[in-house]
Amino acid sequence: MSRIWKAIGLLAGVVLLAWILYHPGRRPELTVATVNNADMILMQQLSSEFEKQSGVKLNWVVLGENILRQRLTIDISTGSNTFDVITIGSYEAPLWGERGWLVPLDDLGADYGYDDIFDVVRQGLSYRGRMYAAPFYGESAFTYYRKDLFRKAGLEMPVQPSYEQIRQFAQKLHDPEHNVYGICLRGEPGWGQNIAYISTLVHAFGGRWMDSDLKPQLNSRAWAEAVGFYVDLLSKYGPPGAITDGYNENRALFANGNCAMWVDATSAAGYLLDPSQSRVATTTDFAKAPIANVSNGPGWVWSWGLAIPASSKRADIAKQFIKWATSRQYIATVGERFGWLRIPPGSRKSTYEIPAYLQAAPFAPLVREAILSADYTKGSRSLVPFVEVQYVGIPEFQAIGAEVGQEISAALAGRATVQQALALSQAEAERSLKGRSVQ
Repeated sequence: MSRIWKAIGLLAGVVLLAWILYHPGRRPELTVATVNNADMILMQQLSSEFEKQSGVKLNWVVLGENILRQRLTIDISTGSNTFDVITIGSYEAPLWGERGWLVPLDDLGADYGYDDIFDVVRQGLSYRGRMYAAPFYGESAFTYYRKDLFRKAGLEMPVQPSYEQIRQFAQKLHDPEHNVYGICLRGEPGWGQNIAYISTLVHAFGGRWMDSDLKPQLNSRAWAEAVGFYVDLLSKYGPPGAITDGYNENRALFANGNCAMWVDATSAAGYLLDPSQSRVATTTDFAKAPIANVSNGPGWVWSWGLAIPASSKRADIAKQFIKWATSRQYIATVGERFGWLRIPPGSRKSTYEIPAYLQAAPFAPLVREAILSADYTKGSRSLVPFVEVQYVGIPEFQAIGAEVGQEISAALAGRATVQQALALSQAEAERSLKGRSVQ
């Protein structure tokens, strides 16, 4: 009898799918909001396969990182029902999960492979052991460099460079007459743009955002040294107009051959080694993120994940899409169809056991090491009772980071001194955290 009921259930499912496919006006729909990074653009291109399999129509909203964050924060905090699937990161997932703004994603099935996700990535997208965003890809930080330029100048990049060495290399390799700049770094203001990099730089110099009592520390010596180093380095040896260059712009500059070095996310490595995407595919090499006064300062670990707002009326269908887009099978599909350099990296252990990927991506073991060695709870000389390296895991940080990013951008543009920028940043942080204490 149970077999008969199973057959009836299967037949009903087939009939329902056929009805959906042949009645396009009645097809269920999902609205997906995502960032305009290359991996997400590829996900959008492949999504027609999910539509065919499920009968679900996907509506895409693809935005720049700063705009996406502003839009999603307003939308989810007001309980609007605009999006069914949203792209958020390790900062938002635990904070929004704690507030009940997201649907838990612990029930994607035994075949989803939760144990296959890197622990540090899963923890960053969880609150009290419950995962609120499924990792699409994970990343740490690298130093990208042109080995042909280093060889020509008689220079050798160490596996673990220091920031003083980076300065010396940038000075010797800076060649603006030939459109080659000593170094490229994020200059576009935003807590997920210039601040994502500057925050790790400050920690490398031994600084921190705030002490264990949430008192801002932006007027400290370490902040002055780090930001002074950044402004001086990028002003002298960076490309013109660096204040408008975020992650995507710098990736394009490096791929076009305009940067001798670039310190940024490991997720760009596959793009830069792909000859169809990069002019410097055969001359690009990798080193660890630079260090200064603190060896564990550059402990960048971030994951872009897919989540479901609690306000969505289509959570069950949204889970199907998220399971499809963040699965091992999706990674294999990208590799087989577009080449293994194009797969979304850094989220699953099994990715680093695929022979074809390891052969195509010589950087893969170093990426894995960087992600697994990153510890965002131990970024500075003094421990603090909250996440703090690339960002601070408190709700107020989004506004604080955005304001500090603007002030440092003004210093980079020459509209303010570093001291003025940090004084204003300290005052803004104090205002935002007035009366706040660690709970």
